[in-house]
Amino acid sequence: MSVLVLGGAGYIGSHAVYQLIDKGETVVIVDNLETGQRQAIHPDAAFYEGDIRDIDFLRSVFEKEPIEEVIHFAANSLVGESMKNPLKYYNNNVYGTQVLLQTMIEHDVKKIVFSSTAAVYGEPESTPITEAMPTLPTSTYGETKRIMEKLMKRTDEAYGVNYVSLRYFNVAGARETAEIGEDHCPETHLVPIILQTALGQRSHITIFGDDYNTPDGTCIRDYVHVEDLIDAHLAALDYLRDGGQSDVFNLGSSQGFSVKEMIDAARSVTGKEIPAKIGARRDGDPSILIAGSDKAKQVLDWKPARTSVAKIIEDAWKWHSSHPNGYRKEVST
Repeated sequence: MSVLVLGGAGYIGSHAVYQLIDKGETVVIVDNLETGQRQAIHPDAAFYEGDIRDIDFLRSVFEKEPIEEVIHFAANSLVGESMKNPLKYYNNNVYGTQVLLQTMIEHDVKKIVFSSTAAVYGEPESTPITEAMPTLPTSTYGETKRIMEKLMKRTDEAYGVNYVSLRYFNVAGARETAEIGEDHCPETHLVPIILQTALGQRSHITIFGDDYNTPDGTCIRDYVHVEDLIDAHLAALDYLRDGGQSDVFNLGSSQGFSVKEMIDAARSVTGKEIPAKIGARRDGDPSILIAGSDKAKQVLDWKPARTSVAKIIEDAWKWHSSHPNGYRKEVST
């Protein structure tokens, strides 16, 4: 039987595929390559290029492959873009998940691990965030992820499709052996932007706001190593295989670092100057987001092993310094 990884050519999805194959699993990837990278696809995985909103395409994959479980990473995920183009996010994230769940029901596939976000909580009243806190997303992106969770909950109630939703923020780092890493175009994530600046590919990094209610005025987030994050997804898959009931888990480091602290840590790891300038705030950015993960550690027996920011940046730096142009072999001139 096979595990279907939706978005398996993307940053997080490709790391999931590599770890699944490391464990001896048979993996099928579906990705439309809108943001995914063909070069990130594991050579031992079956790959189908297409869009999960296309139900005929998705049905054809389920008919060809012996899919037993799904891990769902396929979504648009940029907070700023979601505020400017909300209909794109409802269409891809929400409608795409509706089509997926319908296809799963048609083919009697009853297990799904879902890549959610702690953005569903919005601006929390206290930190670290726990699963018991209210979900009041401040961005369209966070709102669509919350609706996707509700879709899965109602689908479980009606059809018995068990799910685990994993809510997390700020994934960073890369596979320790550096075959794959983080490469978006355009790049919007903090750690790769910092490291592109360290490589001289950017003149400076822009800090979006330094007037937040935090010690140094810049936003505070927790950062989870991508390999630790995938360990949690595989633990969630095992949990469902063992008969676990549908549930929601936060994944976080339970410690927060400001944007300025992340830049300073990268300066230490890389030995580079990394110039920084202050810019305007971005819409939808809460000041502090730290997701506690006690429940995941207790129920899923998740044991993150790469918890230091230095380790996260070191592994990301291995990827960026050995692949300065990402998955592109040449620099356009």
